[in-house]
Amino acid sequence: MPPSHDPRPAGWRVGADIGGTFTDVIALGPGGEVVPMKVLSTPPDYGAGVVAATTGVLALAGARPEAVVAMLHGTTVATNAILSMNGVRTAVVTTRGFRDVLEIGRLRRPVLYDLSWSKPEPLARRRHRYELGQRITADGRLAPPAGEEEIRTLAARLRADGIEAVAVCLLNSYVRPDEERRVAELLRAELPGVYVTASVDVSPQPHEFERMSTATVNAYVGPTVHGYLTRLEAGLRAERVSAPLLVMQSSGGLLDAASVGQRPVQIIESGPAAGVTAVQKLAQLIGLSTVVAFDMGGTTAKASLIEHGEPFVSADYEVGGGMNGARGLSSGAGYPVRAPSIDIAEVGSGGGSIISVDAAGALHVGPVSAGSRPGPACYGQGGELPTLTDANVTLGYLSPDALAGGRVAIHPQLAVKALSPVAERLGDDVAGTARGAYQVAVSSMTTAVKAVTSERGRDPREATMVAFGGAGPLYAAALARELGISTVIVPVYPGLFSSLGLLVADTERQELTPYRPGFADVGALAAEFARLSDKVRDDLGADAVVDRLLDMRYRGQRFELRIRVPDGDLTEDLLAETRARFHAEHQRTYGRAGMDELVELVNLRVRGRLPTPVSIADVLSLPLAAGAEPATRECRFAETVPTPVVGRSDLGPEPVEGPMVIEDMDATTLVPPGARVHRDRLNNIVITWSAS
Repeated sequence: MPPSHDPRPAGWRVGADIGGTFTDVIALGPGGEVVPMKVLSTPPDYGAGVVAATTGVLALAGARPEAVVAMLHGTTVATNAILSMNGVRTAVVTTRGFRDVLEIGRLRRPVLYDLSWSKPEPLARRRHRYELGQRITADGRLAPPAGEEEIRTLAARLRADGIEAVAVCLLNSYVRPDEERRVAELLRAELPGVYVTASVDVSPQPHEFERMSTATVNAYVGPTVHGYLTRLEAGLRAERVSAPLLVMQSSGGLLDAASVGQRPVQIIESGPAAGVTAVQKLAQLIGLSTVVAFDMGGTTAKASLIEHGEPFVSADYEVGGGMNGARGLSSGAGYPVRAPSIDIAEVGSGGGSIISVDAAGALHVGPVSAGSRPGPACYGQGGELPTLTDANVTLGYLSPDALAGGRVAIHPQLAVKALSPVAERLGDDVAGTARGAYQVAVSSMTTAVKAVTSERGRDPREATMVAFGGAGPLYAAALARELGISTVIVPVYPGLFSSLGLLVADTERQELTPYRPGFADVGALAAEFARLSDKVRDDLGADAVVDRLLDMRYRGQRFELRIRVPDGDLTEDLLAETRARFHAEHQRTYGRAGMDELVELVNLRVRGRLPTPVSIADVLSLPLAAGAEPATRECRFAETVPTPVVGRSDLGPEPVEGPMVIEDMDATTLVPPGARVHRDRLNNIVITWSAS
């Protein structure tokens, strides 16, 4: 049985997602029981929080640890290692003459007119980039190969320099991968305990800069991720949770921990991808064609687009430079990574984002966050700087008593105290300042949504927004109105929706190979697809569902579009339909299309999926627990008005007018004046704006 397959779906499944402020856990029992838990994250040892939350939720469920059959995890450990620049000492081994590829990079600037901006420092310093006197030609000849004695001498230098991880990236290795793997294996033999990555094992594609950057990122975070997963598995076993540990990939599928340890570059967007996966399953269930997934947590707000039940999956993106992402002219601020990733736009606005005033007297929100320690001032854990959470408490949107089902106490007077200096600088009262911060955050978040809609040639007004995350439902209605989106859906367990996404995600593996012969030889194309498909099925099992994809472009272009090949035997007619799909997608994305004779292939991809035994409908349609008694709070909108405070179960199928505050255990939904709200058959909160 493949290690990534869960052979015992009848027991308890546990999904644990780490965020910047909270660690969210959902346990799903064999009888459909759902037990959620939300606790503060435990930096720097995030794994300890996962273990504690897992044992806590199992105790709450009355389940034995041995009854867990699948432990599913979304983590930010790889992202944090890069954003905080605390990865290991990393070296790059490359062909002589190509030592400076990482610094030369591409001619991209995220800010055209900021003369003070500079590129991020390479993750491998120049003195830790080493050259070999070998060469692989463009047609795959060795002229000459790397000598074993030269490699052993290099290994001695690496050992003397205290190198902890090595990225091997030889020129043109994608056409002769065996040579690069040989060098990597020799280095592993000479450097026991050192993490060694071959670029062809993480990104077997042309463009040496992107391939070298991907391999360097993989090596830089490799020991950190491997150590984290090893400690986490040991901690779970110590608590008698021996189920397979599967980790969410950036592409939206689960992968076994051992494979993740070899290619940690695949989990950089692990946590955000889990939430988008849950939205994808919800969209498929209720038949939504175009969906904006909006996720706002403690540190960031994120947006992704789902069309016809499938999210956009990018072939490459950037990490570092303060934020993850890669969109057109805004790229260049971070480190390129060539690995499949759900296209997620991200801005530094979250519940813990710090509110400040600049020298010109303008109000700012984020990107710096108070995190979970010390956290927002209103948590009473020593935080003194004002955050969006403090503003929301002051505005009356959040409970003045407690959050996360009573696990986090709230101190409104501390929120007012933290906001007062900002209000004084602005010459406003505290409530007006808090409302201003709320509106600034909404304006900032429109950037993320437009990045995945307008910048892709999609009109956001044609989409439905699904909001989740601990803070997402507080801002979704206002954000939708700003963008012209008429309907917002807030599903059950919105604050733990990424954990829910782990429970309903498929196990997934992808394989890729560069392909230059083109469309002419259909037999060769079919044979290459068959080879990759067999490799995926060897890993996942014969039951895996396999999709074929082609990276395509017009001749002379620099970037590709990924097109799914229709099911069926590969024939001339099927390839003609694939080319037609490419033309249509190019027209939609860029506003123009070309001719068949200009289309060329770049890469072949195969995606294998082992479907999950759990349906999202099993969770969404469960009876709701009774909420607290309805109450009324003073809430500040354009003016302060008495606002009903209810639980989700108090809503009915008939729409009612806002304003209204709807409190769940894990999140709070705000319905502004002018909006209408009801609860549908799957217990979703549905907020609608009129066309005007």
